[in-house]
Amino acid sequence: MGLTEAQIDPEQFLEDVEMRVGEVVDVADFPAARKDVYKLTVDFGDEERQSAAGLTDLYEHEDLLGAQVIAVVNLGPVTIAGFESECLVTGVDGEDGVVHLTTERDVEPGTRVY
Repeated sequence: MGLTEAQIDPEQFLEDVEMRVGEVVDVADFPAARKDVYKLTVDFGDEERQSAAGLTDLYEHEDLLGAQVIAVVNLGPVTIAGFESECLVTGVDGEDGVVHLTTERDVEPGTRVY
C-alpha cells in the first residue's frame, strides 16, 4: 500500500486539523486559474467559506450543488488568481479525476469530523 509517512500523535492531529462537513451552495467556473478548478461556496452552518476545488473532471455544477463535502477549515486562506480560497475541500485521486470526500448520510453542516 505504500504507507510511508511517519506516525503522528492522534490527539495532536485532532487538535491541529479542523475538518468539518459543509454543503456546497454555489459553484462557478474559474477560467482565471492555471488549473481547471471550480470556485465553490460552502455552507458550514454558521458561516460560508469559499474554496477553489479541482473537481471539474468528474462533476458538473449540478452534481456539486447541495452536495456534502469534507473540508479542512483551519489552514488559512490561499489566494489563487485573485480568489481567496478559505478552506480545503478534500478529495482522492480516482481513475478519471478527483473524487470529493463526503458523508455516508446527510449530517448538519458544520459538524466536526474526528
